[in-house]
Amino acid sequence: MIAIDFPFHGKTTWNEGLSFTPDHLHEIIQLIRSESQIKSESIYLLGFSMGGRVALSLLQCIPDKIKKLVLIAPDGLKINFWYRLATQNKEGNKLFLHIIQKPGFIFNILKVANGLNLVNASIYKFISFHIHDKQVRDDLYKRWTTMRGFRPDIQKIKSIIEENKIPVRMLYGDHDRIIKFERAEKLIKGIEAYCELKVIPAGHQLLNHQNTDTIIELLKH
Repeated sequence: MIAIDFPFHGKTTWNEGLSFTPDHLHEIIQLIRSESQIKSESIYLLGFSMGGRVALSLLQCIPDKIKKLVLIAPDGLKINFWYRLATQNKEGNKLFLHIIQKPGFIFNILKVANGLNLVNASIYKFISFHIHDKQVRDDLYKRWTTMRGFRPDIQKIKSIIEENKIPVRMLYGDHDRIIKFERAEKLIKGIEAYCELKVIPAGHQLLNHQNTDTIIELLKH
């Protein structure tokens, strides 16, 4: 198993600016396979949250090499208006950077909305974590902007799955308010023969030791 930290994640050093694409990732995977002397051409893809969007995009990039796709509470199945505005639009990205640099106004609005029960507690906690610390905010801006090139086309991906008969296994938490399991319906509809959806009593943080056996079964089955 090879687990790759994306740019501005973990200990990865990235000197290519705020740009990372599926082609970049494919080149890196090929390099790792070569240096590790991995002879098998088959790839099992597993992606969690943002990694789900990356996995979907990579499937679209190299469909003939993917033997199985496992998605854990994946991003990318539904276009998020705010994410698209912040990353795909030049002026929106400038506004996003301004908010990152001076978040006080947005944070105050968020606190009021939370006090009035206008925002879900999980979402409030998630956003608060990413706002309260300057380094966390800076990392968020770099990560979102750098990963903007991963834009899976769900209709094309469904055709790829059906044409190549690629099994897809999906895992969600029924208490997840960040990425709800209902989003899976968009991918599954029409290709039910290749997709399986499993929903467990959990929130968004599914990639942990408590769910190890469940995830292993998704990879094996």
